[in-house]
Amino acid sequence: MAFDLLDTLLRESADGGRVAVVAGEAGIGKSVLVTEFARRTGARARVLWGGCDRLVTPRALGPLHDIGRQTGGPLAATLGAGAAQEEIFAAFLDELAGPSQRRRPVVVVEDAHWADEATLDWLAFVGRRIARLHALMIVTHRDDEVGAEHPLRGTLASLPSAIVRRVTLTPLTPACVSEQAALAGHDGDQVYRLAGGNPLLVTELLKNGGRTAPASVQDLILDRLRALPAPARDLAQLVAVIPTRAEAAIVGGHPELVEQCVSGGVLIPSGDGVSFRHELLRGAVEDSMTPTRRAELHQRVLGLLGELMSVDPGRLVHHARHAGDERAVLTHGQVAGAWAARQGAHREAAAHYRAAAAHAGRLPDPQRAVLLENYSFQAYLGGFVQEALRARYDALAVRERLGEAHGVGETLRWISRLEWWSGNTAEARRAGDRAVEVLETIAPDRELAMAYSNQSQLLMLANEYEAAIARGGHARDLADTLGDLETSLHAQVNIHTARLQRGEAEAAGDLAATHEQAASAGYVDHAARSLVNLSTGLIHRGDFAGAAPATERTLAYVTAEDLDGYVQYMLGVRADIRLAACAWDLALADAEDALARPMRTGVSVLPALSARAHILAARGDPRAEQVLKEVSDLAGPTGEIQRVGPACCARSDFLLWNGDPAGAAEEARRGLDLAMAARQPHFTGKLAIRVWREGGAPADILAAMAEPYRMMLTGDWAGAALRWERSGDLFGRAEALAAGDEAAAGEALAVLDRLGAARAGQWLRAELRRRGFTRVPRGPRPATAAHSAGLTPRQADVLELLAEGLSNAEIAERLTLSAKTVDHHISAVLAKLGVASRGQAAAVHHKMGRTPQDPA
Repeated sequence: MAFDLLDTLLRESADGGRVAVVAGEAGIGKSVLVTEFARRTGARARVLWGGCDRLVTPRALGPLHDIGRQTGGPLAATLGAGAAQEEIFAAFLDELAGPSQRRRPVVVVEDAHWADEATLDWLAFVGRRIARLHALMIVTHRDDEVGAEHPLRGTLASLPSAIVRRVTLTPLTPACVSEQAALAGHDGDQVYRLAGGNPLLVTELLKNGGRTAPASVQDLILDRLRALPAPARDLAQLVAVIPTRAEAAIVGGHPELVEQCVSGGVLIPSGDGVSFRHELLRGAVEDSMTPTRRAELHQRVLGLLGELMSVDPGRLVHHARHAGDERAVLTHGQVAGAWAARQGAHREAAAHYRAAAAHAGRLPDPQRAVLLENYSFQAYLGGFVQEALRARYDALAVRERLGEAHGVGETLRWISRLEWWSGNTAEARRAGDRAVEVLETIAPDRELAMAYSNQSQLLMLANEYEAAIARGGHARDLADTLGDLETSLHAQVNIHTARLQRGEAEAAGDLAATHEQAASAGYVDHAARSLVNLSTGLIHRGDFAGAAPATERTLAYVTAEDLDGYVQYMLGVRADIRLAACAWDLALADAEDALARPMRTGVSVLPALSARAHILAARGDPRAEQVLKEVSDLAGPTGEIQRVGPACCARSDFLLWNGDPAGAAEEARRGLDLAMAARQPHFTGKLAIRVWREGGAPADILAAMAEPYRMMLTGDWAGAALRWERSGDLFGRAEALAAGDEAAAGEALAVLDRLGAARAGQWLRAELRRRGFTRVPRGPRPATAAHSAGLTPRQADVLELLAEGLSNAEIAERLTLSAKTVDHHISAVLAKLGVASRGQAAAVHHKMGRTPQDPA
């Protein structure tokens, strides 16, 4: 029983903190469960209650602010002062661990599916430390609103499994509903048909005064609303536009109207104010009103909240936007954006600034430029690069109009950075050079040092290592003279990355040290770039074994700091590593995760697209050609071998596997010229091998190639296979084995078959027969018929286990997959079956019986 489990966790928290995750659909009883548990704990526990609200843009650290109002003291003071995130989190831990607490702390966070990114950071932070405290944290969320890509999934997955217990609430059974309906004098079948097993809807229907049950929850609450006197109805509608409770300051002046709403079953007491019994009911009332009426009520709430002290500015923006009050959106949006940025909630900060920037024309030019620049920076950190770039161009026009050299130069430098992220290297260079030209007309300052460092970065990315190091040294020297640590660190990242890429192994340690220095100084962007460049630098040297742990560290850092652009990029990098490690299902899961994020073009998506294209091509997936074209179109304008190289390799293999060896060699040769110009031995070798297949590799290329590729060209396939195995490139090992004797080639075929690489396997079998091998292993035997619902074999396996009642975690364990991969498979299964829930999918499965599967 759920109550018993929560009570057990509370007792166990005496030996170390525990976390309970309470999940279920809207109205299933999550709040009722937690509220009743809090009541039952009585004097044993001190309940600290916070909630997430369905605002247009979520409140930054909303639940923690709710708790701060309850506790007062240092936590409230830290929150009120707008302190840095780490200070606020530390103050909360102090609150839980305080020696004066005689009762066990129980922290309740409701509706975490609406949490902002800073709140998710806080949950992860506390969840990873609560084992050292004596407290219970209860997190509720709607599981039907938390899909495979929802950020809450990642937060919950990061919590230590040993202390987390999941409480999944299930609907009432038909027998239970019928019993309750009979007691209230209702038709049980009719109640179950209208409400299903949803406890909230069942309860509300049974409270409907014995009348015929309404057709929907909206009819139910509106019937009650119509029964109220007009003034009370007006108050209830006012409360309906507030996605949380309405404080006493909003409704306290009308106690008689509040009483009428409560006694009429429309509102319930909530803290010092009132609210609807459930979000479903509040939403039904709000949706029933005309747009004009809703705007009028939002304007009233905005005025009332504006008179209060310490109101979360995000709430003011929410009501201002719905009221259509442009001046209020402009004013409160900037305050809310700055507030969210201080809490590390970059997506929410960008959303607030975005709302304000829509009305930036109302501001004088200097203030307008600052707003656009703040918006651009938060959009960049949040992964919205195209938005950030547009805002910078708008800011540039303002700075040029003002004739401010500093502002123009700094804005051009940012445009250079954002054009590079967008995949436009030529534009990035032009803007970077213009920035230096403008800033060199005035006294040397921080902006000029950073513009020099930006040039160094672009040179490093273009594999012009000596020039990058020289320009970076110039930037660092100027920054050090000015006492500018941030720019000095930025330049050091460029210098050490260039050193690593030209073969200096000790540069890896220097990048790690620069990360530590930048992180401790609070320069999260530069700290992240240090780790990103370390990870990718190792890959570009062919060291996948070293890159794998470095990438995990990088992903952990950029995820913790909510740097979504870097998260998207690094998921693609990890997909590339998993492609090499022959963990293709995991690679595709990473790629899909990356491609589901806000950025849809530019550098951020290229690693994920390249990995996905290569796997689809090997498997003979009909989508491969379109994805390959997308990769080529995005990679080409960058002019960088680390973007163009993977694209050329994937397309060359695709052409080879599909019977066009000449086209494959030509595609590889296109990338090979760039690799040789960049003096990049890994990509030079990777592409030269593909040219060599057609006998076209130049004789003098050996010295420019990394050693395993050199071994391949000289016929030492066994030595190459061993080197690739040691470096963690198991797919490269299979390619080397494929060039070997019958036993080695048979092993390569086994690898391709295990990966489902049907098209690559078909090509290799034909190639081995052409080479005269007589014992070529047969490929996987296709099934006799396709699955009746069009499911792949893996999807059919997932459906069968789902129908057996297994959870995602249990399915993942049974099939040796990651939980995220199972999430992707289940989403695909639901889509192919045309159903909305796991239960419906199970019903379809049982109805159609076990059917033959698709070929692999």
